[in-house]
Amino acid sequence: MTLPSDFKQKYTSLLGEKEANAFFYHLEHEHIKKSFRLNPLKASIQLKDYINEDIEPVPYCEYGYYGQISGKSPLHQAGYIYSQEASAMLVATIANAQMHDKVLDLCAAPGGKSTHLAAQLNQTGLLVSNEIVPKRAKILAENIERCGITNCLVTNHSPSELTAHFPHFFDKIIVDAPCSGEGMFRKDDSAKQEWTSETPSFCAARQRDILTHALKMLKKGGELIYSTCTFAPEENEEIISWLIEQFPLTLLPISLPNLSVSHGKLEWGTVQHLDYTIRIWPHLNQGEGHFIARLRYEYDEENEKTFLTKNKHDKLIGLSKEQHTLFQQFTKQFPVSLLGHLTVFGDQLWLVPTLTPHLKGLKVLRAGLHLGTFLKNRFEPSFALAMALSRHAKQLPHISISYEQWKKYVSGETFSYPNTHISGWVLLIYQDLTIGFGKLVQDTVKNFYPKGLRFTP
Repeated sequence: MTLPSDFKQKYTSLLGEKEANAFFYHLEHEHIKKSFRLNPLKASIQLKDYINEDIEPVPYCEYGYYGQISGKSPLHQAGYIYSQEASAMLVATIANAQMHDKVLDLCAAPGGKSTHLAAQLNQTGLLVSNEIVPKRAKILAENIERCGITNCLVTNHSPSELTAHFPHFFDKIIVDAPCSGEGMFRKDDSAKQEWTSETPSFCAARQRDILTHALKMLKKGGELIYSTCTFAPEENEEIISWLIEQFPLTLLPISLPNLSVSHGKLEWGTVQHLDYTIRIWPHLNQGEGHFIARLRYEYDEENEKTFLTKNKHDKLIGLSKEQHTLFQQFTKQFPVSLLGHLTVFGDQLWLVPTLTPHLKGLKVLRAGLHLGTFLKNRFEPSFALAMALSRHAKQLPHISISYEQWKKYVSGETFSYPNTHISGWVLLIYQDLTIGFGKLVQDTVKNFYPKGLRFTP
């Protein structure tokens, strides 16, 4: 890989020739180590039962491992793992969302940080995962669904459009800002090809705009986690300096015991304690380029409006008598004990998280957990519900299937399942992985894997 000449000149000046040469060598010659996270929202599994290659733990994440898993594998399809670059796992690790927190992932696609934050929340509180680009928001929604997350709203807005809906609402906001992508040079040729000497300044202007709107949604005493995947001081130390000079923010130290990381450089900014921030350099640390800062917000306003819905979580909202009966019949076999508001949008039944604000005016791709669809005289459960029930699948009506049957399922085919006395809806389990709903009718499993997700293994 040939680095842009302006890039090399810039970092030779910033780092000095000796360190810059080591930095360039790693960018140009060292291979990227693939990595992934286990999803603790699912039932625990033994990785050795599914992976033949050697794996090793990622130091930045309790559930992270170095290794590569195909996106067409049962582990991935069933949401038990999420492929994510190792140093990117640091962001949610540092955010450290606590159960019952209200958390905003403002620039969330494709979902690595959101799925990690959701694991920390453990189906409590509220996670709002936002993405401005519609196509990327759709991918984000699919990853939230696959991972069995029940307490998440997936929204499709610019930061400025969100502020009216969530004034000083969130305990934590994660801004993994659109950036010049210098830390992606090794794995993304387009990032290298699109880079110019002006790119960091252009991105910094956009980052300042995003952060200005983000702070309007953060509670007093709340935390802002700012991160980029670039090395540029303009987008890192200079942005943090600007934040502290313009807003009532305090840089917080980041405690990472026994972890080898680098820190922000005081000489690249204008405020104290920039060494509290974290940097990942490919020639000094494991992983691709990353910068992370943690700040506390102490604003003076008293406006703490939350616009919470007044409905109690145990009330059926908007269900007709017939829908109520159909859903109750289904829950006799598949109890849905999760907290939230049962809400019908058209013929679609959703379990909306308790802390959800009014949705009017919001472009919402996922409003919590999609439970299923009301059809004529029946209720059809969703793939999302199967993913959310995976921890308890073996206590519910289920059948075990083979790898060949799994391949037919994800391809959208029916398959035979003779010599069973079960009929009706069942969860399909391959080895210990819950992979979706099927319906047993006369020794045949009818396929209900969503058409938009089907693939050929």
